[in-house]
Amino acid sequence: MKNDTCAACDCKLDDGRIAVRIGGKTVEVCCQECADALREAYQAIGRQPAAHMQN
Repeated sequence: MKNDTCAACDCKLDDGRIAVRIGGKTVEVCCQECADALREAYQAIGRQPAAHMQN
């Protein structure tokens, strides 16, 4: 099933949608800027220590 809105900015998707693989899941975004923003956000989260691992 295709989503109707961008996974990053919630704008309506058109035929120019881009599929992006984030954390083993494919999501659709409206433009390359949103694709880059999702990748950067995912990488930033991945660098944070897990809350249960902090002392």
